[in-house]
Amino acid sequence: MTTHPPLPTARPLLDPAPEYAKWRAEEPVRRVTVWGDNSPWLITRYEDARAVLADPRFSSDATREGFPGLSPRVPPRGPGQFFMMDPPDHTRLRRLVLPDFTFRRIERLRPAVAAVCEELLDAMTADGATTADLVEAYALPQPTRVICALLGVPYEDHAFFQRQVRALTDVTSAPQDMMAARAALYGYLGDLLAARTRTPADDLISRLAGERVATGEATAEEAVGVAALLLVAGHETTANMFPLAVVDLLRHPGQLAALRARPDLWPAAVEELLRHLTVTHAGMRRIATEDVEVGGVRIRAGDGVVVALQAANRDPAAYPDPDTLDVHRDAATGHLAFGHGLHQCVGQSLARAELQIGLPALFDRLPGLRITAPPADLTPSTSSVHGLRNLPVTW
Repeated sequence: MTTHPPLPTARPLLDPAPEYAKWRAEEPVRRVTVWGDNSPWLITRYEDARAVLADPRFSSDATREGFPGLSPRVPPRGPGQFFMMDPPDHTRLRRLVLPDFTFRRIERLRPAVAAVCEELLDAMTADGATTADLVEAYALPQPTRVICALLGVPYEDHAFFQRQVRALTDVTSAPQDMMAARAALYGYLGDLLAARTRTPADDLISRLAGERVATGEATAEEAVGVAALLLVAGHETTANMFPLAVVDLLRHPGQLAALRARPDLWPAAVEELLRHLTVTHAGMRRIATEDVEVGGVRIRAGDGVVVALQAANRDPAAYPDPDTLDVHRDAATGHLAFGHGLHQCVGQSLARAELQIGLPALFDRLPGLRITAPPADLTPSTSSVHGLRNLPVTW
């Protein structure tokens, strides 16, 4: 039996695992092993990644035999988890929440996001405080409070649902712990959906109950699954992106100085940080439903595929000097940090707003911000989303 190298799971703090650059140059479409004898094709070039993610012959249906999931221990998807589905179910369920995540609607949320940032910064600096764990004090609560307000989830319950989310997204979790966490989270959101059915409010869960479940567009179980997906993804990715972006900018003082001199560069800088860091580093998982040629390689029906977004976003064919952080880079908006094609992240406008507001607010309020722990003392996340569990800072 042919042995294929394992898909890299560890990575340096700010860069992809070094194997990706080597493979992208030497064998950009190659076999790797994700677990057991499951050996999907790994896609590392930007052009090939976009092609695969836009091709309907590559399925996202995680229930297909041979699908290259994160682990054989990961439980099957729950109702409403449309990111692991194909049309028509994917289309129907995604459409339920699209009106709440349009660019125009998210733009109207910007003052509320800014207010959350100011409140958190006030709390960090209260009584003359000059130290904090940036993850606990700012990076995690900012997107959590925002997604809670949008969904209609009481923020005071954040300790409960963050505990469930950690168990669900931690690649080291035991299967029984993941199933228990999912049951607890779904039970909590099911109770909330029932409460909003009786007494609606101006929030997404109320709209799911009154406009989707009541009309038969979705079942209550699907609505709960959709809400769970948004709650998990709505804070986990941005919360992990924040501390890494801070580290990246502090390690590149010239780039940070350029942003201080020209605040109008922040939107482009956020795109460049998203490209440079690519926290969704476990890869976009697919399975071929037909024979398809990618990068000169024949991928057979039934073969799994992992699209390495972090490798594609560092492809020199797409980005000159790709390993360098450059807040002036014009091409950053073409990055794949939010995926591409049918499954491109539904919450990308919200994530952009949170970063575009939250990062400058932090650096403006705390101009002397610096990290107080050596890199060895920073605990990396064991989530499928790359990040940090702690970031001690002073100012």
